[in-house]
Amino acid sequence: MKVIFLGTGTSTGVPQLGCGCEVCKSTDPRDWRLRTSVRIEIDGKVLMIDCSPDFRQQVLAFPFEKIDGILLTHEHYDHVGGIDDLRPFSVFGPVDLYMEERLENALRERLPYCFSGYKYSGVPNLAVRRISADEDFQIGTVTVTPIRVMHYRLPILGFRIRNFAYLTDVKTMEETELKKLEGIDTLVISALRKTEHISHQTLDQALKIIDMVKPTTSYLTHMSHEIGMHADLERELPDHVLLAYDGLQISV
Repeated sequence: MKVIFLGTGTSTGVPQLGCGCEVCKSTDPRDWRLRTSVRIEIDGKVLMIDCSPDFRQQVLAFPFEKIDGILLTHEHYDHVGGIDDLRPFSVFGPVDLYMEERLENALRERLPYCFSGYKYSGVPNLAVRRISADEDFQIGTVTVTPIRVMHYRLPILGFRIRNFAYLTDVKTMEETELKKLEGIDTLVISALRKTEHISHQTLDQALKIIDMVKPTTSYLTHMSHEIGMHADLERELPDHVLLAYDGLQISV
């Protein structure tokens, strides 16, 4: 399995518009963060988790080919704002979007033209594949385990694929969901900043979950400019915890 980080920033991205802090002025490309998403290549399939507003920019670096499935975590714009840009991929047939019923209802209300029964070249050809937090699902030979996390009061999904798990926008998790992460090699988890936030966990809170799960390696994502400079922060972390950055590729 190959995982490519397409974006590792929070909803504002980094640099944040109008900000003159040292992170937003950094010349280190690891501090430049598009909205959060990953591309996964596994068993001949191309999967993505979330479809950010930066989707078009993110996929220009890759061959133009069929996307076999997009796993959607929740309805916030920084995770679904690129859905309209799926239009060119309609040449390969419908793009499968895996989502919960609540998320489907929200997207149909916000983007009705994308989910209309009437299809023409000006809209993406999408196929909704409804999933549940309580059941694994298949994409070809790939088994995906949904993991329920709470984004303050909003229930959203993370995903486990074999020995890899991806959790974004986490604030809290139940013990039952932590058990779904047992035995993983690689964990990607959000860490917005060092100070408390109402709907995102802090760096220390992310490290506590990592300590409970005990993956071999963990990567932090969904970071704001308030997390600090990449070069400084990486020196503060345990050896088995790394900072993800846009364009990073890892093998699992």
